[in-house]
Amino acid sequence: MSAADERARAGLRSDLLFVADLIEPGARVLDIGCGDGALLHYLSSERGVDGRGIEISQAGVNACVSHGLSVIQGNADTDLQDYPDGAFDYVVLSRTLQATRNPREVLAQLVRIGRKAIVTFPNFGYWRVRWNLIANGQMPTTRLLADPWYSTENIHLCTIRDFTALCDELDLRTEHQAILNHTGRDTQFRSTSRFANFFGEQALFMLSRR
Repeated sequence: MSAADERARAGLRSDLLFVADLIEPGARVLDIGCGDGALLHYLSSERGVDGRGIEISQAGVNACVSHGLSVIQGNADTDLQDYPDGAFDYVVLSRTLQATRNPREVLAQLVRIGRKAIVTFPNFGYWRVRWNLIANGQMPTTRLLADPWYSTENIHLCTIRDFTALCDELDLRTEHQAILNHTGRDTQFRSTSRFANFFGEQALFMLSRR
């Protein structure tokens, strides 16, 4: 890895580092809910990826465009149906699924328009979340779930078990998975382990249609 690549990776969130390592150089990528475009910028500049993005906030779109990225304003709940089947090699949805109104439909759209879908999300089964709810009797806030209940954009929080059950229901194949701890490191737990749902603060899945 070059020094320039190391500097570029230093600016990525822990889950995005794992996402970036799964994407082949030169691939066609759609990043949904791309925020300020940090992942797209890295993939385009360091991996030669043909990247596109969808972002709901105007501020995020402006930040992406200022970095020369091809990003449009859009909504994952309503705009994915406009893309043709297999339009991308990878479709990325990082820490966004829980903010969608219809996660089941969004997940189905991801594996329709992408050869592979990479999804990351905060795990509501994480032990600190459980403990805060039991001990304080209030909706917990964590490093990944920082906003109080009345102002959060997260409306469909799930656990790792919930997510894998939905994947089974949609008949999706798990090509890769990573269960990350509070420092963003891979715990090496598999999603079928009870420890994954307890100690994983966030999870990454790469999925495809069977």
